[in-house]
Amino acid sequence: MTPDAGPVRALIGRGEVRHTRLRPVRRAFRYPTWFLLLPMRTLRTQPDPVLARNCAGVVSFHDRDHGDGGADALAWFERLLADEGITDADGEVWLHTYPRVLGFTFKPVSFWYAHRADSSLRAIVAEVNNTFGERHCYLLTGTATEPLGWGRELRAAKVFHVSPFCAIEGGYRFRFMRTVDRTVARIDHDDATGQPLLQTSVSGQLAPLTRRALHQAWLGSPLLTLGVMARIHWQALHLWWQRVPFFRKPVPPAALVSR
Repeated sequence: MTPDAGPVRALIGRGEVRHTRLRPVRRAFRYPTWFLLLPMRTLRTQPDPVLARNCAGVVSFHDRDHGDGGADALAWFERLLADEGITDADGEVWLHTYPRVLGFTFKPVSFWYAHRADSSLRAIVAEVNNTFGERHCYLLTGTATEPLGWGRELRAAKVFHVSPFCAIEGGYRFRFMRTVDRTVARIDHDDATGQPLLQTSVSGQLAPLTRRALHQAWLGSPLLTLGVMARIHWQALHLWWQRVPFFRKPVPPAALVSR
């Protein structure tokens, strides 16, 4: 479902992360979370007074945490689209991401949603970071028979090392949903035989980014991004203890973007 038209402003989402591993041992968990959903083109010309951008703050957003690490993440994203021959994404660009909290951040995945002028989806980029400081982007555009749209399944071959307990094989199935006040991003990983291995999602209720909403979210999880990293390692310890096969980190893909 496409969100209704209305004033474009930065949003905050409060919800949960879910993760289920199906094999060779089953392990499932869910954690509360919060995140930002930022209208990047609007913010280019109308900075949000609530959002500390590229400066110190209890909660802040820094452009260099995305893309090629440059000073303008939106400019990088627009170059990416142009390099891939996407010239009609001339509407809003929304970025779903974790902020820095107390100066620290770790973003397992951020989602860039590029729209046409009529608000229809043109492209989505899943920007994935691993705990080794590496980054890769999966560009999703749909096909002639299955065009891009909210709620539709999208696929990409897995080419980037994320977890030492998963081989670089098989592929991802993505599904994104968005309404006026809710967003869901789901990523399932199938192994080389096409069988489901991991099921993950992040979802949240959306509200305007106000000082009060940001303060409440921070009070509820004041160490948000440190907690993300801690939980990743805690779950990895459990898998190691259960003797799930371990895969060493290979050389990352030569290209930053796969399609």
